[in-house]
Amino acid sequence: MTDDKSKSIDKKPKDAQAPSSPLPPKKNTATESNISSTMAQSNTKTPEPQIKKVDIAIAGVTYPIFCPVHEQEELLSAVSYINNYALDLKRDSPSLSQESILVLCCLNLYEKIHANQRSDEDRLQKNKQSEALLNKIMKDAHSIL
Repeated sequence: MTDDKSKSIDKKPKDAQAPSSPLPPKKNTATESNISSTMAQSNTKTPEPQIKKVDIAIAGVTYPIFCPVHEQEELLSAVSYINNYALDLKRDSPSLSQESILVLCCLNLYEKIHANQRSDEDRLQKNKQSEALLNKIMKDAHSIL
């Protein structure tokens, strides 16, 4: 995100704009017309993802975001979490700029993600150790019997 409130962040498909061609249009023959018609029909079968403009507010500043409709609920959930964290920072340090608040939010989120990844790695390592110990115990038990 930028601190320029007039800019919006677009999550539009990359191929949403067709490049303009410097060549003049060619005349279609009957076969080319049929192929073009068939291609146009097949293209209309796959609908473009629906993009919706959503105004989000973080620490009192509104940002317009373009978001696929099916991701809107997740976006609003993320905004709620970030907004609460940003408001806590703003309350604790009222002199912080909006940009500083957002940077601190990003750093905090990174720290949480990284801690979760470490926790997952630790859990996997412990599972491997437990499995190895269990296999050794079973092997020892079979050798005794």
